Amino acid sequence: MNIVFMGTPAFAVPSLEMLLAEGYSIAAVVTQPDRPQGRKKVLTPTPVKEAALRHGIPVLQPQRLRSPEAVAELAEYKPDLIITAAYGQILPKSVLDMPALGCLNVHGSLLPAYRGGAPIQRSIINGESVTGITLMYMAEGLDTGDMIAKAEVPIQDDDTAGTMFEKLSTVGAELLLRELPRLLQGKVEAEPQEESKATYAPNLTRDDEKIDWSRTSREIYNQIRGLVPYSGGFTLWNGDVFKVWAAANPGSVQVSSNDEQPGTVLKLDDKGIVVGTGDGTLTLLTVQPSGKKAMDAAQFVRGTSLTVGTVLS
Repeated sequence: MNIVFMGTPAFAVPSLEMLLAEGYSIAAVVTQPDRPQGRKKVLTPTPVKEAALRHGIPVLQPQRLRSPEAVAELAEYKPDLIITAAYGQILPKSVLDMPALGCLNVHGSLLPAYRGGAPIQRSIINGESVTGITLMYMAEGLDTGDMIAKAEVPIQDDDTAGTMFEKLSTVGAELLLRELPRLLQGKVEAEPQEESKATYAPNLTRDDEKIDWSRTSREIYNQIRGLVPYSGGFTLWNGDVFKVWAAANPGSVQVSSNDEQPGTVLKLDDKGIVVGTGDGTLTLLTVQPSGKKAMDAAQFVRGTSLTVGTVLS
């Protein structure tokens, strides 16, 4: 049986490694093209490509999977089954119809909630206490296919998008390991999704990173950790971008008794930068001024021109 695996980020690597460890035949891997990374814009392969090359597996990197050339190249590998995990492109009908056993997807949410490209980040940003993995058949719609199995994973209060990606990538591989033999034996009964309960998790934009200090401390805290370690949240200080990479757990925040507008710096000390919010305060723990590296906020405070009363916008 020929399996073609499609994936791009580190999230997908445990599933690929599991398939190889279990002796499944991976005919080829499809992943996104190499992209420039870092300040020096070094062309960098995806984590899935790196894993595939370590195992000597052919790698396809089409700019557009739906192009006739990409479809024809994929067809040459005669896949009996396609398995995807955070690939990053929508599979056209010509690809969905190609394997006799269909196309499976390891999706990072409990469908039908959080369909789309950023389910893990948006689950945290929205303050969810639980998420999970859904193993599903793929269909033409956006994550609309029938569900094979689910596994729940709690979101802890100090989890970030990064920690949840790691947890869910492992759970996804485990779920695939458990269900794939049953699927190949024809023992799974897929369940249609309930459309009335569908919610969406579109890819993040720059607007999602901008901190609105008029929101509650909890909402801002969730926003920041949902963006870490990929982009972080940001505010403006003296017109320049001022990134926030970590904040204190706001569970014990006391509502401020002052009348300062949200975004006002209320205190600078060895714990960090205390900023007023819509319902109280939030302490910033790791920050990154424009043009500099991320640093501990307490370290930043010792050498900053930022003063109490400054309004971050």
